[in-house]
Amino acid sequence: MAVYVELFLAFLQIGAFSFGGGYAAMPLIQAQVVNQYHWLSMTDFTDLITISQMTPGPIAINAATFVGNQIAGIPGALLATLGCILPSCIFVTALAWIYTKYRNLSVMQGVLESLRPAVVAMIATAGVAILLPAFFLSGSVSFRAGNFQLRPVLYFAGAMLLLRKWKMDPVVVMVLCGVAEVLYQSAVKFL
Repeated sequence: MAVYVELFLAFLQIGAFSFGGGYAAMPLIQAQVVNQYHWLSMTDFTDLITISQMTPGPIAINAATFVGNQIAGIPGALLATLGCILPSCIFVTALAWIYTKYRNLSVMQGVLESLRPAVVAMIATAGVAILLPAFFLSGSVSFRAGNFQLRPVLYFAGAMLLLRKWKMDPVVVMVLCGVAEVLYQSAVKFL
């Protein structure tokens, strides 16, 4: 019973404090799932983010469903997902009412403008948290032998080039990276 309560409360916190969408939620998800409860390792967390990004729906909800299912089966998935979406339902309903009533006040505009830099910082933190374990096996910047992984760096650089220069669809870029890795793994098996 305690694990159900922990799942619900962990994702309730994530849902309550993850302003700015899925990428902004990643540091909060990591803090709960990896650091506090140790439900996943950092490598598993990176895989979770990849899976959550590839599947339809918001990252935080996909992560809640996945972690809940891994830890406590279907009931865990339902409770974690409920914990994740409940704060949003309450906040959005209250904010819609407040915004409709007070949208012309300069204080309201000031609050919204002050939240933007914080959201950018959270997204940047999430990006770095995902890149470090992808590029370095230890999860921290260290160029000692066997720690640095060149292949993920090449995938990242190629993906950025395809996304920024040629404006390719992100789904196509993810599929291309997946195909490239399958081809690499196949080549390694045959050699």
